Amino acid sequence: MFEPFPGNYVWNLGLNLALIAGGNHGELDEVCRPVREAAKAGADAGSAQLFDSWIAVADQVTRNAEWDEVEGFLLSAGTKYLRASGYYLGAERLQSRDYAPRWAAYDKGLQLYHKGCALRGLHVEKVEIPYEGSSYPAIFVHDGSGTPRPTLVSVNGLDSMKEQVAMAGHGAVNLERGMNTLFLDQPGTGEAIRKRNLPAIFDAERWGSPAFDYLLTRSDVIHSQIGIFGLSFGGYHAPRIAANDPRYALCAVMGANHVWGQRQRERVANEGENPVPHYWDHVMWVFGIDSQQAFLDYADQITLDGQVEKIRVPFLITHGENDRQIPAYNAQMSYDQAVNSPKRTLRIFTKADFEVEHCGADNGTAMRDYIADWCAQTFAEMAGNKG
Repeated sequence: MFEPFPGNYVWNLGLNLALIAGGNHGELDEVCRPVREAAKAGADAGSAQLFDSWIAVADQVTRNAEWDEVEGFLLSAGTKYLRASGYYLGAERLQSRDYAPRWAAYDKGLQLYHKGCALRGLHVEKVEIPYEGSSYPAIFVHDGSGTPRPTLVSVNGLDSMKEQVAMAGHGAVNLERGMNTLFLDQPGTGEAIRKRNLPAIFDAERWGSPAFDYLLTRSDVIHSQIGIFGLSFGGYHAPRIAANDPRYALCAVMGANHVWGQRQRERVANEGENPVPHYWDHVMWVFGIDSQQAFLDYADQITLDGQVEKIRVPFLITHGENDRQIPAYNAQMSYDQAVNSPKRTLRIFTKADFEVEHCGADNGTAMRDYIADWCAQTFAEMAGNKG
């Protein structure tokens, strides 16, 4: 993994995720240079300084996009707005919930994402998924033709956002293979927690089934070919949903998360890396729980033991062999227990793939493209069987 901050995994992860989401190495170098000394104090201590450095670069990229727009160079402006969006969201993601400047950065990131997509001519729709008397936001990425296509529902990780996952190319590679994508900000993530105060829950089918229901209302979706994909903590959610809602036609994960609750207790003992600074405050916010002990007790329910056995559709598990957050044995556990899946595939990515870290953070293309290929192939097999 690109590690401009030696010994500071959390900051390095954030920079790598920004690169994967379309960031520019020269611009991100400008983010890093002023805060290299601050990084030595650890992920939490200097996070506000990193925020300021990142926002300064994001602001300049935004100004550059505005100049392009004045000149009438709309495609170039759109590209820069999307990069700036990724920088605002990347800076915001690394802050504590009490850090007030994060909220303006988040709003700017959302605004510029949609402005950039519009200028680039991308078909990205804001949609709402009804959920237990409320709703949570999602974006639907399609080709604009209206032609019914297989569709993947994309589930965030613990601290990711729908726009970041889309900018990491998942929507684009799925479109190339004939698939739409519905990117969720499910409860506990993105807008759902920031704007709606909807906390994460262990029984993810409560929000996963409404996403399927929404897709049934669309004429550009083949209703018998709706699959679910999850990355990182989504590697728990997606299989849990597929196990409890048999309407989903397939399930794929980028980074297995079989015993996530157990991993939290291991983190108390400082085993493994955290994804964000201020970790314990972050997870309590995400779950709407007031104490670390109450969170740990709740998290004990977050396991796929007794769940993946219920999956009766094709199931793909991908994982990096050097995942420093979630050990690769999680992938083997999910594979071994998925005994009722008619097509179960386990793919561990190695140094030969140039992608070994958590959810492919050190490359961003190998797992992503393999998942898209596998899903497209599996949907085609389903269509062939019906023909």
